[in-house]
Order: sequence, then C-alpha cells, then structure tokens
Amino acid sequence: MSTQRAAWTFVAPALFVLGVFLVLPACAALLLSLTDFDIYALASSDNLRFVGLGNYRDVLTTPLFWKALANTVWFVALALPLSLATSLGAALLLNSPLARFKGLHRTALFAPVVTTVVAVAIIWRYLFHTRYGLINHALGFIGISPVDWLGDPHWAMPALVLFAVWKNFGYNMIILLAGLQAIPQDLYEAARIDGASRWRRFWHITLPGLRPVLLLVAVITLAGYFQLFAEPYVMTRGDPLQSTVSVLYLMYEEGFRWWNLGRACAIAFLLFALILVVTRVLLRFVRARDETV
Repeated sequence: MSTQRAAWTFVAPALFVLGVFLVLPACAALLLSLTDFDIYALASSDNLRFVGLGNYRDVLTTPLFWKALANTVWFVALALPLSLATSLGAALLLNSPLARFKGLHRTALFAPVVTTVVAVAIIWRYLFHTRYGLINHALGFIGISPVDWLGDPHWAMPALVLFAVWKNFGYNMIILLAGLQAIPQDLYEAARIDGASRWRRFWHITLPGLRPVLLLVAVITLAGYFQLFAEPYVMTRGDPLQSTVSVLYLMYEEGFRWWNLGRACAIAFLLFALILVVTRVLLRFVRARDETV
C-alpha cells in the first residue's frame, strides 16, 4: 500500500495538469458543440440554447466544410508520403558510416522544427513570389516559366505541402535515426558476407527493423497534418478560391471570426472523429499485413 500511495503521489500532479488543461476543456467544448453559443451568449446566458446535434447537422450540410475536408485530405495525401520519404532519406544519410560532422548536420536538419511557423512562413512567401522568388528564379535556369505558387488554385496546396514537409521532417528524422541505430549491425555484416546488395539489405533488414518506428512516425505525422492551420493562415488565408481552406482553418473562421463557437466545437469533434477513424484503419491495415507476412 505504501508503494501504491507513493506512486499516486508522484503521478497526481501530472494527472491534475492533464485534467485541468486537457480533460475539462475537452468536456466543455463537447458541451458547447451541443448549443448555439455565439457572441450574443457572451452578453447574456438567456441567449444560449441547447440544440443537440443541430450544429453537427448544419456543418455536415455546409458545402464549404466538404471542400475544406477535401483540401485537408489532399494535403495529407501529398505531404505524408513525401515527409516520410524525406525523413527516412535524411536519417539514412546521417546513419551512414561515411557521414562526417553528424552532430552539426543533425542540428541543421532539425532546426526548422524549432523555428517559429509564422516567421519562416513569411520567408517562404517571398521564396514563392511569382516575380522575385528564388524558386521561380531557379526554375528559370532550366527553362521553366514562373509559377504563381500562392495565387494559382492548382499550385497553392502543393506549395503548402513543400513548406510543411521542410518544416516538420526533422522531427521524424530524429525518431527514424534512433530506430536505425537500434538495428543490430551483425545483420548487415552477415548479409554483406552473403553477397546481398545495398538495396536488398535495405529492403530485407532496414525496413523490417524500422516497421514499428515507421508506424509511429506515420501516425504522428498523419494526426499533425490533419490539423493543418498555421500554413494556410499565414501564407494564403485560405485562398485562392478557397483551395487552401482546411478543416481547422474553417473551425478558426467559425469560432473567432464569426463567433459561432458551437459550430466551431462541432467541427473540432468531427475532425477528431476523422483522425481517430483514419488512425484505426491504418493500425488495422498494418496489423493485418503483419499477420499475413
């Protein structure tokens, strides 16, 4: 009993913080999603009404919500594989015995993760500038005409994908690098003695050894990219033609521009349900594949 009491004593502060700053706000948001809480309810509680699932019904029948959902899914479909591939490539390079100054390179590649999103987004806006941006300037050397990255509905989302991948791949790189260093080197030595090529060693040793780490990175990245907000907020404001409006950006507009906090909370819980379902499907797919192998 003394051991249990000591354990609960150490855990209690963390549980208190989680309860106050996570559980209570989530419960309050769930209750708000069942009401028509808006700016008028701030003035008087008499203007607050219980509407049940009305907010969810209104959101699901709003065309802009489905457009925002399609934009978000399109962003995730582009950014997730590109981010995983970039992170894995950087981790493989840093893990190579031929690499020098690994600490310096690891710090440089991880630096974008800890930089302020707003500051670097402003810099990337200049990089994507149609006339003066360095990206179009570089494309001109190979004969490609300037691209209106942030003003063309077809290119705005890919531009955000490039920025988001650059901003976040360093975090996944560190996790994958730790996974690579945990793979026994004896396996590589035995495969090299047996005459296995680099590609076969990567396919039959590296990838199977990284499977749990890759799954963790995929789930974390998936949940993060579904919560796309800062990039369109700073760089495009949801334009052009609402091609970069994400679900979280729509929630922000409803809650803090139009003060429809009930609808905003409903959008938040719909997004939570979507992330939960997609994550469950991904985990079940990986588990079923492991059972068949």
